[in-house]
Amino acid sequence: MYYINGENLNIDKIEDIIFSHKKIALSKQAEKNILKSRATVERFIKSQKVIYGINTGFGKFSNKKISEDKIIQLQENLIVSHAAGSGVYLDDQTSKTMILLRINALAKGYSGIKLQTLKSMIKMFNRDIIPLIPEQGSVGASGDLVPLAHMVLPLLAKGEVKYKGDIVDSITALKKEDIQPVKLDSKEGLALINGTQMMSALESMSIIRAKKLIIAIDLALALSLEGLKGIKGPFDEDIHKLRPHPGQIKSAQNIRKLIKNSNLMVDIDNERVQDSYTLRCGPQIHGATRDCLSHVTEIVEREINSVTDNPLIFSEQNKVISGGNFHGQPLALSSDYLGMAVSEIGNVSERRTAKLIDSSLNNGLEMFLTRHGGLNSGYMIAQYTSASIVSENKILANPSSTDSIPTSANQEDHVSMGSISARNLYKICDNVAQIIAIELLTAAQAVDLRTEKPERDLGEGTVKIYECIRENIGFLKHDRILYPEIKKAKELIDSNVLINKIRDSFAIS
Repeated sequence: MYYINGENLNIDKIEDIIFSHKKIALSKQAEKNILKSRATVERFIKSQKVIYGINTGFGKFSNKKISEDKIIQLQENLIVSHAAGSGVYLDDQTSKTMILLRINALAKGYSGIKLQTLKSMIKMFNRDIIPLIPEQGSVGASGDLVPLAHMVLPLLAKGEVKYKGDIVDSITALKKEDIQPVKLDSKEGLALINGTQMMSALESMSIIRAKKLIIAIDLALALSLEGLKGIKGPFDEDIHKLRPHPGQIKSAQNIRKLIKNSNLMVDIDNERVQDSYTLRCGPQIHGATRDCLSHVTEIVEREINSVTDNPLIFSEQNKVISGGNFHGQPLALSSDYLGMAVSEIGNVSERRTAKLIDSSLNNGLEMFLTRHGGLNSGYMIAQYTSASIVSENKILANPSSTDSIPTSANQEDHVSMGSISARNLYKICDNVAQIIAIELLTAAQAVDLRTEKPERDLGEGTVKIYECIRENIGFLKHDRILYPEIKKAKELIDSNVLINKIRDSFAIS
């Protein structure tokens, strides 16, 4: 059980809660803060002060005062009118993360929501009633209004949900779990949908994936170095001390551990004094992405423990302020940044695959890594696939945050487009896992062509990488269907099977 208080959620906890199906509850202090905030809202309603979102319309209609007898209808109208999304549905993990992050933000006690409403939301989360949330519709300010409205619909017994593997009407799922539909009161609708939780959920999920990729890319480089008889010198600790970027130092350290005692790696000789950049600059390239990932993780962890709705209720000062914490610019920029950084390790991985299969570049191995070239194509077309995905990433990595289209009759005259940045980042991470999977397959094939005794000639860590691949995917003697093997290699990354095998023995991170 995790107790939610709005203060200490981080990426590791999100991963544990979502993927280990942990239950959540509010901390006692969070409950007190929520009750105090709600009492403040109710005092303001009795005072009949005009307050945005409580007794006014929304967006361009903020100048329209709503009579007291229509305040409750106003909140339901807000949810149903904003549930106007389009496109495919978000996956279950991202949708559940959105709920978790919205609960965490509301738990801080600045939003005026009723405690019982939030507890109903927690019941829905704990019992795996997952809203169907279309991925399109948010412009990233005022927060993620459209997807969050779809997230809230089931609380009102509206819309559809994923429940026990099936898509059902939300009222059906609520009845089976004995959860009463919520009747929203003043301010509650706006409190539930005015935030950055779709952007931050997608970016959190992407960080979880990128943390795997940044290890997997070092593993792939190490095995490629073995297959290509790479030169040891560029990974010497003394080089990297002179340019002390943390990510670069860590990546070089990983490679040294993995190739230790290798008989395939070489020292500089008169025939070949340098390797190409994708090999000898590996720590510099991979390390830059590592440092980007660290920076973006800080931004996202700050965001997921922030209050991002509007207006905000300051109970101690007895005031309500309408501001702009819902604007997604920090997430838009950081998603674009991380998208470019992750895309780059895909670029360098594909270039190593191209080097591995090319007999003019792979230091004496067969063309396309097949002993029966002509009759067999070997890994020729696997590199095509990698190249096509890399090209797709170059489009996805174009920054969405540089665009803005005004909404709400120009009341919202600058929007972040952070939802698009975050969606692109999420896809880039999945794409790069496939690219690295192909490099691992070709590197293992190169090792087999290079030596008859990998267990003797590989480094202390690379032999473990090689064994993990060969336990699941055999040597390519003759042409066969490759897509199941690419999928399997990707699963070894996504499931942490490969990473855990290496990390446990060599302290790779």
